[in-house]
Amino acid sequence: MAHSTAFLDDMKAGNPTILEITGFNPNVFNADSAIRIPSIISSKELAELPIPFGTYEYRSTAADVNDVHTALKGKQVFRYTTIHNRDVIKSFILIQQPKPYVIGLVLDKKPLMRLMDEQRTNQLYISAVLLCIVIICSYWLSKILLRPVRAILWKVNEVSVGRFDSSIEVKRKDELGQLAQRVNAMSKNLGIYMAKLKTAFEENRTMKEYLESFINQTTDAIHVVDLDGRITQVNRAFEQLFGYSTEESIGRLLSLVPDHLRDEERQTLDLLKSGKPLTARETTRITKSGEWISVSVTTSPIRDRHGNIHAIASITRDMTSRNKMEELLRRSEKLTTVGQLAAGVAHEIRNPLTTLRGFLQLQLETAKLNTRHVDIMLSELDRINLIVGEFLILAKPQATRFEVKDIRFTLGDVISLLDSQAHLCNVMFVTDFGYEECRISCEENQLKQVFINVLKNAMEAMPQGGEITIAIRHHERQLCVSIADQGIGIPEEKIAKLGDPFYTDKDAGTGLGIMVSQRIIQSHQGTFEIKSKVGVGTTVMITLPLYRDDNSAA
Repeated sequence: MAHSTAFLDDMKAGNPTILEITGFNPNVFNADSAIRIPSIISSKELAELPIPFGTYEYRSTAADVNDVHTALKGKQVFRYTTIHNRDVIKSFILIQQPKPYVIGLVLDKKPLMRLMDEQRTNQLYISAVLLCIVIICSYWLSKILLRPVRAILWKVNEVSVGRFDSSIEVKRKDELGQLAQRVNAMSKNLGIYMAKLKTAFEENRTMKEYLESFINQTTDAIHVVDLDGRITQVNRAFEQLFGYSTEESIGRLLSLVPDHLRDEERQTLDLLKSGKPLTARETTRITKSGEWISVSVTTSPIRDRHGNIHAIASITRDMTSRNKMEELLRRSEKLTTVGQLAAGVAHEIRNPLTTLRGFLQLQLETAKLNTRHVDIMLSELDRINLIVGEFLILAKPQATRFEVKDIRFTLGDVISLLDSQAHLCNVMFVTDFGYEECRISCEENQLKQVFINVLKNAMEAMPQGGEITIAIRHHERQLCVSIADQGIGIPEEKIAKLGDPFYTDKDAGTGLGIMVSQRIIQSHQGTFEIKSKVGVGTTVMITLPLYRDDNSAA
């Protein structure tokens, strides 16, 4: 026992943080135990003592009993407490041999915590230094390892922005060195290809600008369709000619071809797709507003690089003005000829007419001639006089006085004049004049003559009777009068000849009525058109300018 006590004293002396060492006998140590630590005791008595060795000055019996029994279960027990006004740490450790004992240590908390703080600080310093060393070494090693990768990355960035002249300096023969060589070769090849592409791009851009300028500045309408007939491209002239905007045209199937020409157009496209070249052809097209226009169309295939047709381009030229000019020129030549002829006929036959008529009348009075023959001669002379009168209208301008009239009233007068004859022919007039004013500047008697000629022709074209529709429509600053019958119609080849002098298919006609009517309408700054279909009827369209009152317009 003395030897154990001396050993414990040496331990406390060697470690000043240990304030007390106590040996607990867990079998007999409890709160009611008489705490006695003998100096000399036998082994048998030692086994029956609660504290067989050490000291027990820092005691808290109840808590120590719980901690001793906890340590007896093999658990480590540490407890912070204050005893004798000193902060201590009580620790209980189980010793199994030679028999179970619990060693209680009382440690001074302050020096122990100071020591722990010093150890922790030292560990932190050491860790920080090691971390700095590791970071520096890692940075140095990464710099060495990543130097070729950075060079390759720099070259890739140069290539990405289009700079191909610089190259990587290769100093190593490993995989990174081979990769650098491949990057240099790739950069060189890309530089060559980019130079070629720039040249080709500039050439294409120049050609594109040239073609776009040519396509958009030309006066001919150009449009491109795919094999399904959908429009893929149009120019400005197309918009002006047909009335469709680019947004309305692209990707759509436009009805530009009249119904009666669609089979012909389909055959033309089939010939084009088969590889046969086509020349320009004159035909008819329909605008957005429904107007029919005479055009000259040139159609060409667009092929891909394999020679296959993938689109069709059409160049359309408006022939309306040229055709009208040619028609006016022909009519002018006809009118000049007719005028010269009329002047000659009037000069040659009108002077003796008075003498001849007076002589015949004298013969009638004497009753020496057959009156039936005389009546026939008088009828023929009246016919000659009618022809001469119509010729004079063509030969020289008539002295006309234009007045502002409402054309509805003029047509009303003509209808009233012909109404009786229409009833006899089983013909009914159907009018649609509208409610807007229809004032024009005109010579009313001449217009009445035109309407009478047209309506008489309409009635004569309906031997079985029917309806004649007379309608008036406003179109911008024009007034359109349409007279449509339900007669036998006029063949297409004869419509072009209408208006020629002495051309008629009537037994009693002179062939001058249409010519005189056209001349009158032209003198009124209007147009006179005839449309007809055999077995359906004929429509005469007369267009005249509306009267503009400058004072009211201002």
